Amino acid sequence: MATEETGASKRHQKGAADEAAPAESVRVPIEVEGEAAEANAGVEAAAAEAVTEAASAPLTEEEMVEAAIHAGEEAAEADFAAQAEAASAECAELARKLASAEEDVRAAQAAAAESQDKMLRLQAEWENFRRRTAAERLEERERATEKLVGNLLPVIDDIERAIEHAAGEASTPEQMGQFVDGVAAVRAKMLDVLAHEGVEPIQPAGEAFDPLAHQAVGRVEDASVYDETVAEVYQPGYRMGGKVIRPAMVTVAYGGERRPAPEDEAGEPADDEAEA
Repeated sequence: MATEETGASKRHQKGAADEAAPAESVRVPIEVEGEAAEANAGVEAAAAEAVTEAASAPLTEEEMVEAAIHAGEEAAEADFAAQAEAASAECAELARKLASAEEDVRAAQAAAAESQDKMLRLQAEWENFRRRTAAERLEERERATEKLVGNLLPVIDDIERAIEHAAGEASTPEQMGQFVDGVAAVRAKMLDVLAHEGVEPIQPAGEAFDPLAHQAVGRVEDASVYDETVAEVYQPGYRMGGKVIRPAMVTVAYGGERRPAPEDEAGEPADDEAEA
């Protein structure tokens, strides 16, 4: 009888060990890194140790189920902790990148504000320069006009004296001659003033007609001169600084020979004549 009980006890213990054996194979695959991996390894070691102890000691079916559930919960908790740690690290990295991006944005905004301020200063300086230059040019023009007027005042004085002299005495041929001489002297004086300002008269009598500097007001037939020659000047023109400020009013002769083309320095005829 004792032998049967001993055998039954052994079979019971063997069955309990066999039933507890599957608990030893319970594993929750978790791939973690760092401290979470170490924690998970520790949990797995503890679970393995608990399973080993459970295998060496007789456990009831409820105890083995409870031990397996406990080991699974610990493994799941370690997995969740590892995932939480990875998410926390990712959030920290994103926060760092966001802070860096915000710093770059602030730096770009500061650079843009500085460039805008510099552009506004340059625009203000350019506007001041333009106004100052315009004022200086106007002042120079006024000074030039003032100088010209000052040089013409003595000419006006001479004209007034000539008029007073002619009006105060009876007109005799001798006085009229003196008056004409005085007016001629005034004219010469005025031309001298204009010459100092760069003005030169255009008196093209006997020269070839130039439509850029002469204004034809009539034509006369004259075979003794070249064709298109200025015969008479009705009103002289004036040129200043190489620019015609008033063309000369002239009459042009026609009916004569064609004027020869001007020759260059080598004595060759001009291009127009060579082509003819």
